[in-house]
Amino acid sequence: MSARTKARKRALDALFAADVTGSNPLTLLEDTRSEVGDRQNQEAIFDYAEMLVTGYLQNADSIDTQLRMLADNWSLERMPNVDRAILRLASWEILYNDEVPSEVAIAEAVALAGEYSTEDSSKFVNGVLARLSKGSTAL
Repeated sequence: MSARTKARKRALDALFAADVTGSNPLTLLEDTRSEVGDRQNQEAIFDYAEMLVTGYLQNADSIDTQLRMLADNWSLERMPNVDRAILRLASWEILYNDEVPSEVAIAEAVALAGEYSTEDSSKFVNGVLARLSKGSTAL
């Protein structure tokens, strides 16, 4: 598993937990970094996870607005928390990170949805992000 895939999982954990508890996701991420700091190769994982979370937080209004427009018949509040977190992180990668091809961001998000969410979430996440990538211009 690549460092970026692991970073996406760490970022997802932080954004999901922050959403549920009302905590700061960067603080949660830093707490986790401290807990696993003795493991190998954690710096690259947490650096990218922090970039993902910070990127979303800095562009939250724009990203959430686009997700609201693209998620047919689903408000952000109605989505499962994990789907919402996955969509937010992948949207940042698609819209604001030129280093990651949209196809990679979508594939990684679909894999996360398949692993951590409902049976139908992979299709939902794929559909929303595919529409986003087709018109991927940041607001």
